Amino acid sequence: MKKRTLLQSFNNAIDGIIYVLKTQRNMRIHFFAGFLVLVGSLFFKLSKLEMIAIFFSITLVIVAELINTSIEATIDLTTDGHHQLARVAKDVAAAAVLVAAANAVFIGYLVFFHRLGEVNYLVLEKLKRSPPYVTGIALVLTAILVISAKTWGGSKSYLRGGWPSGHAAFAGSLFTALVFLSRDFLTSSLAFALAFLVFESRVESQIHTWFEVVSGALLGILITAFIFQTFIL
Repeated sequence: MKKRTLLQSFNNAIDGIIYVLKTQRNMRIHFFAGFLVLVGSLFFKLSKLEMIAIFFSITLVIVAELINTSIEATIDLTTDGHHQLARVAKDVAAAAVLVAAANAVFIGYLVFFHRLGEVNYLVLEKLKRSPPYVTGIALVLTAILVISAKTWGGSKSYLRGGWPSGHAAFAGSLFTALVFLSRDFLTSSLAFALAFLVFESRVESQIHTWFEVVSGALLGILITAFIFQTFIL
């Protein structure tokens, strides 16, 4: 078997996520729920430990669903007919997803329930003092939108080529975050120069066209600018 490069390994892993998103309704529900929770967390005064708990809960549910799908595919590959042990294996794998989802709901209850009446200007003031949370959520949302766009466009590779450019999207997002956080012309100029080097390198290496790069950059810039203008300014 030909040894895979690190890039190929990452691309294969993302292929696995995309396959599960395309074929498993529950995974699409988990992703959508996680997206809503991340957006909703912008409105509440969350501590660092609470944010860690939320990210861990979302990740745990997604990992459980990935493992469940992997187990189901393996059983279907090795078993043609009905077998009691095959049913047990599938049921136990599904139970793991159920436990992870129940854990996520419980943590969400603990974190958000007593805060449902706190969406006010005091929360926005707190967010002004918490730019790392806003930046992190902007990057996560950018990643979700890039993967969704590549899936919708039928891209065969999620780390190399295809519309839009994920590298350009992240570079544009980070550039925009630095502009809002620094408010300094020199820092903003240096950030743009680094982002432009990323854009140019993707085109020069013939991985992306300028249209794919510009589209990705605009996606990252617009998403991050919208979040910062809404929750920071």
